[in-house]
Amino acid sequence: MSNTDSETIVIYTDGGCHGNPGPGGWGCVILYEDKEHTYSGGEKDTTNNRMELTAAISALSAISQNDSWKNKHIAVYSDSQYVKNGITSWIQNWKKNGWKTSTKKPVLNKDLWEKLDILYSSLDVEWKWVKGHAGIKYNEVCDQLCQQEIAKYEKP
Repeated sequence: MSNTDSETIVIYTDGGCHGNPGPGGWGCVILYEDKEHTYSGGEKDTTNNRMELTAAISALSAISQNDSWKNKHIAVYSDSQYVKNGITSWIQNWKKNGWKTSTKKPVLNKDLWEKLDILYSSLDVEWKWVKGHAGIKYNEVCDQLCQQEIAKYEKP
């Protein structure tokens, strides 16, 4: 199976922390026309879920700002059920319920969910879950980017 074809942009994302909260990092790979575009970043004090969301937001932002990419079909591969289920399912009820969970608690990371929702709504995105740390090439690349970012914020 080819990861890319002329009509689909493939994205892999990953985020994580050492400690939760703690120093965090995220990484993403955009695959299109036999090219790999990598992006990464991190924060001194954050959570795993914030980094997973930031990876997806960063990848989709890069696509939305590229005129030759933004009208293509996009397949996002994430090892985060939180991100995949949140954007494809849970968010509808969160918005309907005034950004409250089913237990009437405020939705965590609302600021990031709102950004992801805007991007998701403006692009042709399909979400796919992949098992993390299972030897899937680009998921592993994203994890390496993430770990490199985390290392920048850890105490020596």
